[in-house]
Amino acid sequence: MAKGTIRRLMDRGFGFIKGEEEGDLFFHRNDLEGVEFGSLREGQEVEFEKGEGRDGRPQAVKVRLTETQVGDDTGDGGDDGGNGDD
Repeated sequence: MAKGTIRRLMDRGFGFIKGEEEGDLFFHRNDLEGVEFGSLREGQEVEFEKGEGRDGRPQAVKVRLTETQVGDDTGDGGDDGGNGDD
C-alpha cells in the first residue's frame, strides 16, 4: 500500500492526500476503511491504494490510518498522576 499524509479535508466529505511518490490524490468518505470522516485531521498519516475515479483521474481508495495513527486520540499523555515514590 502507498502511504501519505492528509493534506486537506473538505466539509462535503472528501479530501486530498499528499502521497510520498506523487502529487495530491483525491479521496471520498466512501473510500475510508476503519475510520469515520469526521474523526480525520489534516496531517494524519494514512495508507491507501491507488485507483481511478469516475472521471478517469487517479484517486486514493481503501484509505485507512497507519498503525501509528490508530488509537492516537486516547488523550493519555503518559502521566501517572505525579505520585512518585519519595
